[in-house]
Amino acid sequence: MKAVLFRRHGGSEVLELADVTDPVPGPGEILVRVKACALNHLDLWLRQGIPSYQMTLPHIPGCDVAGTVAALGSGVTRWTVGEPVLLAPMASCGTCDWCRAGQDSLCDAFRIRGAGMPGGYAELTVARASDALPLPPGLSFEAAAAFPLVFLTAWHMLVTRAGLSAGETVLVHAAGSGVGHAAVQIAKHLGATVYATVGSDAKIENAKALGADAVIPHHREDIEAAVKALTRSQGVDVVFEHVGPATWEQSVRMVRKGGRLVTCGATTGPSVPLDLRYVYSRQLTILGSMMGGRGELEAVHRLIGEQALRPVVDTVLPLAKAREAQERMERREVFGKLVLVP
Repeated sequence: MKAVLFRRHGGSEVLELADVTDPVPGPGEILVRVKACALNHLDLWLRQGIPSYQMTLPHIPGCDVAGTVAALGSGVTRWTVGEPVLLAPMASCGTCDWCRAGQDSLCDAFRIRGAGMPGGYAELTVARASDALPLPPGLSFEAAAAFPLVFLTAWHMLVTRAGLSAGETVLVHAAGSGVGHAAVQIAKHLGATVYATVGSDAKIENAKALGADAVIPHHREDIEAAVKALTRSQGVDVVFEHVGPATWEQSVRMVRKGGRLVTCGATTGPSVPLDLRYVYSRQLTILGSMMGGRGELEAVHRLIGEQALRPVVDTVLPLAKAREAQERMERREVFGKLVLVP
């Protein structure tokens, strides 16, 4: 089969389209013919070697996969050959205390597809049969690949960790990003007032179309001053943070007294300053968050199927243009998701 892989860490030039041996499903597994695979910022970190995930080089990235069942491993009865599926972007043991509590991402065996295992930048990939879900009705393969990781992550952040509720206010950084465009919709679905930031004027109307009540173009406006004006100097109940050092200090200051900051990423770097006096005097809560559990993914899957939430596909590119796709993501020339098709 054809696959895009990297044999060493580095820039986009290390990505190559290669012929590799077709994977074979083992007991309890299915072979999936990939119809679409969405990009995530994690793909860039893996290629660069940051963070240091355990992987064997050469490595095939790609967290979000949609396709059809091509073959069944022994013991698989849930699926039939030719059936359209999407794959959970994560895997865990399913039996430990964390998994039984629905907190799969705290499982010691937790892995991300395309990071701790081969991913979907390929014509074929193997997955546990239990990690597959049916394609939501009426959804294209490209749209199906565009939602699992980012909508699961945003749901876990806003619903499970931050406990966002109707009537509250939330600031979503980078509404044009994959996780940002998911967060705007989820927050609006929950009945919150949503303030969003974007990095270009071209993204303002797109963010409003997803439900943002106010959009702050951070390339020409001061985010903190804008939030202060919008909230009568009170700040927001929840800040949805995934950028890191570039926004962190402002994010902490924009949380209202007794409010919450929830973070899932460090796009601009891993280390941030923190004035503890500000945290304890205003009684702020800072929450870490990483992906989510199978039950949360199924909740998002249902809402996507009901069209209460919708993944936005910016551009679809052929697998052979994976390097170009990653370069576009690095330049932030995207609103929603980039998707590769074999």
